[in-house]
Amino acid sequence: MFAVIKQGGKHYTVAADQTIELGKIEAKPGEIVTFPVTVLGGDKPSVGAPLVTGALVAAEVLEHTRGDKVIAFKKRRRQNSRRKRGHRQDYTVVRITEILTDGKQPSKQAAGKRTAKPKTAKPEKKAAGAA
Repeated sequence: MFAVIKQGGKHYTVAADQTIELGKIEAKPGEIVTFPVTVLGGDKPSVGAPLVTGALVAAEVLEHTRGDKVIAFKKRRRQNSRRKRGHRQDYTVVRITEILTDGKQPSKQAAGKRTAKPKTAKPEKKAAGAA
């Protein structure tokens, strides 16, 4: 089964357990986010007008990253005029966890931050030769 989702003015074709790079989303890594579905494919395909009712795509935010630097260089010949400007786009990497139909809600909860275990005190060793 696949779905077409809309996010940030763009459409993405996704399937379960797929990792994709989207425009930046305001969510912390480990959180579960949902996207509306415009087309639902599979055994019984359905096209929304504009969205498929009762269908959602759940995804887990993996990380926030940035794209490659793009240089915008402008030059006006014989005018001694040059402008150089760089730009890096912000992205969010997400893993599609499940495609939901019939108004179901995501079953997986946010993983949250992992906490370190508290260190246990080690027994002290006695000095060699001491009686």
